[in-house]
Amino acid sequence: MNADTKAPLAFQVGGHAGVSTSEDGSLLIKPALTREVDFYQHLTSNPVFAPLRPYIPRFYGTLRFEGKLEDGNLHGGSEERKDKFLENLSHGFSKPNILDIKLGTKLYGDGAPEDKKARMIERAKDTTSLETGVRLTGFQVHDITTGQAVNTPKSYGRSIKASDLPDGIARFFPVHSEQSTQGLPKEQLLPVIKAVRQRVATIRDTFARLEIRMVGGSFLIIYESDIERVKQGIALLEEEGVEEADYDDEDEGSEDEDAENTKPGPPCLVKLIDFAHIGVVDGEGPDEGVLLGMDTTLKLLDGRIAQIKDS
Repeated sequence: MNADTKAPLAFQVGGHAGVSTSEDGSLLIKPALTREVDFYQHLTSNPVFAPLRPYIPRFYGTLRFEGKLEDGNLHGGSEERKDKFLENLSHGFSKPNILDIKLGTKLYGDGAPEDKKARMIERAKDTTSLETGVRLTGFQVHDITTGQAVNTPKSYGRSIKASDLPDGIARFFPVHSEQSTQGLPKEQLLPVIKAVRQRVATIRDTFARLEIRMVGGSFLIIYESDIERVKQGIALLEEEGVEEADYDDEDEGSEDEDAENTKPGPPCLVKLIDFAHIGVVDGEGPDEGVLLGMDTTLKLLDGRIAQIKDS
């Protein structure tokens, strides 16, 4: 990768500004926060975090830049910046539908200033976070007719009540029909949502066994909206029971790239993202606020599966 050249991130539904990708789109480039970089480094060395490794984007390290970024190119100058390089989870999808679900009832990290702490407590009360442990941070769904992504901004997730969450999930998993040009046909959508649910349940069971605290973390859910690719991915899941690649896949990059690009992949993925505030709390049990959010997510998926079956 040419580290001097970046491209704008094509698909971003949550998070902060300043995120870009490598030229080929395979790497996500974000400003490096020391605490988050420390977590990624501990992920490979601290056995406490090891169970999470399959469910977290691959981390490729950091680079320090000197200069100023203009129009995607780095120019000489006195400014200094450090970026981290992560796996771009949407890169393997043709037309990715993407949802960021913020997890947890506590929205401030240890050591937060009192004014920020008070602000985050009020935000949790005023949104769905405190009651349900989730907030729909933002999402996009492709219109099959136009091929364009239709975005639902953060403001939607901040404005709705807990009783509106099923409608939010239905908006992210719409059934393609004569009345709606978004989403997938029922026969493709159902197995996709079931696969998403299976992944969420696996992550939830893993997280419940860990004595850690996570503030500001999210589920990132992606599923394909290109129907032919979805059909191939579903067939692959049904025939081989394919799971997402392990974090330590030693064979990564060893196969011919052209052959790799033609292979159908799973029609969806679920990962945990955003680790600026995560730490070990020995003897204190799992993070109940985050587990509440994961359980809420499972209930919402179960509800949407039932709706589609009955439709």
